[in-house]
Amino acid sequence: MLRFAVVGNPVAHSKSPKIHSMFASQTGLVLEYIKAEVEPGEFESYVKAFFADGGNGLNITAPFKEVAFSLSEICSTRASLAGAVNTLFQDSQNKLNGDNTDGKGFVTDIKSNLGYAIKDRKILILGAGGAVRGVLSGLVSEAPQRITVLNRTVSKAKQLQQEFDSLLPIEVASFTDIANDQYDLIINGTSMGLRGETPPLSPLYLAPNCCCYDLMYANNDTTFVSWAKTNGAGLAVDGLGMLVEQAAESFNIWCNIRPDTVPVISELRQSIA
Repeated sequence: MLRFAVVGNPVAHSKSPKIHSMFASQTGLVLEYIKAEVEPGEFESYVKAFFADGGNGLNITAPFKEVAFSLSEICSTRASLAGAVNTLFQDSQNKLNGDNTDGKGFVTDIKSNLGYAIKDRKILILGAGGAVRGVLSGLVSEAPQRITVLNRTVSKAKQLQQEFDSLLPIEVASFTDIANDQYDLIINGTSMGLRGETPPLSPLYLAPNCCCYDLMYANNDTTFVSWAKTNGAGLAVDGLGMLVEQAAESFNIWCNIRPDTVPVISELRQSIA
């Protein structure tokens, strides 16, 4: 039997076991997928013990993605760009490999599930943390016209600008700067929704038919999705589709089979409702 786990702290809320169980039912694979909540000082020892005991793959969530990146002996290009790893596995030489499927999951959800083109679009990203780094790594090959990153601490946004400068045209500003442009796609990568808040964003940023996308998801509309709907966004969605799509990419890395994500997203939406 194949063995997988998602590692984080906290991790009780994770939908990954349910998602991968549905993938397994689709593909006829027999697997075990558990949640593993570990303390920060125990992460490395857990990873080593898991693979030494014959484990097949790990998903990594907050706060361990950067630590997983530093532990990986071989990293994919997209993981190196993101500076974070959310998928671990061992190769035939037992070397620990790290990948990051967040950007791929985001792009697939936007393009395939929502039917929204990214090429030549003006994109506004709110926040400059780890989630945003993953999204940027996925946007590299999509040729957007321009990306602007707003963050409370501009120096953190400038760091992203410097790291991705040769790959993506990125501008940076603070939340308090006055809106002087409109954007086709606005991505909320902040965690402010956990406090029931939204970034101090002007509705003037929304272009006609703007797509507003929250990387977070909840049982009801997130505060950002609610804000977007109130202010006339053409499309306002949360990150549940991205969650399933990044999981499917991990599943494909581990098992060399790509599951059908559409019924999984639909079932999760129904269960949440």
